[in-house]
Formats: sequence, C-alpha cells, structure tokens
Amino acid sequence: MNSGQYSQRPVAGGMMRAMHQHPSFLDALRHDMADKRIDILRQIGQGGSISQAARAVGVSYKAAWQALDTLTNLAGVALVERVVGGVGGGGARLTAAGDQLLAAADAMQQARTVVLQRLDGSEVAQAVAARLALRTSMRNQWPCIVQGMHASGQIVRVHLRGAGELAASADGLAVYSRITRESAELLGLRPGVPVQALCKATAVRVLPAAVAPAAPGANHWPARATRVSRGELGDEVSAQLDAGVQMVGFAAPQSRLRVRSRVVMAADESAIVLAFEGA
Repeated sequence: MNSGQYSQRPVAGGMMRAMHQHPSFLDALRHDMADKRIDILRQIGQGGSISQAARAVGVSYKAAWQALDTLTNLAGVALVERVVGGVGGGGARLTAAGDQLLAAADAMQQARTVVLQRLDGSEVAQAVAARLALRTSMRNQWPCIVQGMHASGQIVRVHLRGAGELAASADGLAVYSRITRESAELLGLRPGVPVQALCKATAVRVLPAAVAPAAPGANHWPARATRVSRGELGDEVSAQLDAGVQMVGFAAPQSRLRVRSRVVMAADESAIVLAFEGA
C-alpha cells in the first residue's frame, strides 16, 4: 500500500458486517447527554484519534472503547472506522452514520433546552420532568446524591444518599452500588453528583425483620409492609422504608408476611443501576 492510500474498515469489523444498515439513533440517544459517550464520538470526529478523544474527555483509553462498543451496539451500525496508512500511520474517523448520530444528538439537546425553558425556571418541575423521561422496567427508582466512591482494582463502590426531603434526612436512604471503573469514568461520577438509583423488584429480597436485622453499611433497609400479593414463585411485597421511600421486592412463597409486618428489604450492590436524571 502506498503511503498516500487509505484503507477503511469498521472498528467492530465482524460484528458490524452481521448488522443490517438501519441505524437506531433513538436507542443510542436514550441516555442523558451528560454521559460522555457522545462527547467521545464528537472528539473522534474532530481529532481523528480514539486515544486523543479519551484524553480530551478525561477517560481512559479502555473506557473510550467501551463507549464506542455501547454506542455501536445501540445504533446497530458502525459509527467509527479505522483509517490505515497515510501521514502519521492512520487513525479513526466517523462513518456517515456517526455524523448523523452527532447531528441527532445536537437536535435532541436543542429541543430539550426549549422544553426546559418553557418550565419557567422551576427547578422542581425540571427535576421531575427529567426523572419521568427515564423509561425503564425497574420499579424501584430513587433520586440520590453521590456521597463517596471507593475504587478497588476495576470495581468502584459508590455510596449514595437519597435526595428527596424524607430520604435525605440523617436517617434517610443510603444505597451502595458496585460498578466498573470505566462506567464511573463515562458517567463522570464524583461526590455531589445527582443520579437515579434503580433496582428491579425481583432483585430485592424481603425478609422478616425478626430473622434478618438490618446491617449498617449495606443495602439492608428496615421497612413496614404496605401490600402483599401471594404467588407460587414468591410473595410480592410493597413496603414503606423507615428512610421514607417506597420499595418493592419479593419474599419466599408462603412467607406469612402481612400488611404492617416489619421487614428488611435487601439487595446486592451489583444489582443497583445508576443513571443520570438529565441536565
């Protein structure tokens, strides 16, 4: 190959050849623009380098690749292609679909700005609108603030506090989540950042308080049952946490729990998903 010639191929080569050429930009843009994935894509378009984009956005090279993999999977088409040869040995550039995704992201951000301006500057209305925009099958959702983070290898343990009036009290909601270091970088997590904590109802275990006392420093929440629905695979229990928020989980079949029973709701830290409310 001559030095002036270029060879282009999708970054995700084999996988992208198996995908149909019908971009799904809506899926790729469902996440809040505070997520750094779109920023990484934009930097690649401007600088032609994945490593340079990672440095510009402030994430690791590995995190930048994770961002591209996620966006590519969501869009269903290649967004970046390698350019081999030429001055400097080549690099990366956006495909036509990548350019279209950035244009769609800009349009969505402009539309969002207009909607928020129509809320007359009401911080409460804006916060509620942002939370309602998050569509998910997870029934347990709580607005939280990042209190602290502890990294150990590739895992980051995130300590969250509830952001609502009841949940934010001294005895309010405390949640712990374990995520990868790359995810923490891409989300830009740091103490003081507001996030949504989410958990599937099926991931929450409901135990009688008498046999499972709440443990501090863990996802063990003392509560009182407000609704109990019997089931062959498990009894669904809705409960009012002492921390002031609602939670739904499952007890063992024929648990004998009743309305007003004292219970402990428990969830693994890896079951807590973090998402941005919007900005």
